[in-house]
Amino acid sequence: MKNTICLIDDDIIHQFIIKKLVDNIQLNKKDLLIFSNGEEGINYLKSNNECVQKLPDLILLDLNMPIMDGFQFLQEYKEVHPTIKKDMTIYILSSSDNPKDKERTKKFKEVSGYLTKPITELELEELICSF
Repeated sequence: MKNTICLIDDDIIHQFIIKKLVDNIQLNKKDLLIFSNGEEGINYLKSNNECVQKLPDLILLDLNMPIMDGFQFLQEYKEVHPTIKKDMTIYILSSSDNPKDKERTKKFKEVSGYLTKPITELELEELICSF
């Protein structure tokens, strides 16, 4: 089961919803890291790559964000992943159901799946418990 979840999404309403869903899932205490763009997320991973307990188990990544979007985050992650001492699972969580976006994410072997917003509490719970 995942203990630390990282949400990288610029939508503050979606951040709030995910926080509430994680709080409602009564499995174990979950830590939730929230970043508003890919740059904040990748910088956190880089600065904590030696401290595995601070790194997330699951990353929920939006695609459309300012500063650094999800695809740019994935490109950076692909480059730093070999230096990170923890396996992390990345799921795209986007409002885009554009087939081109879905195909483009398949080019990143680091991505485990693609979910379309909004995600339900049951879907999130199943995702967390599926590991």
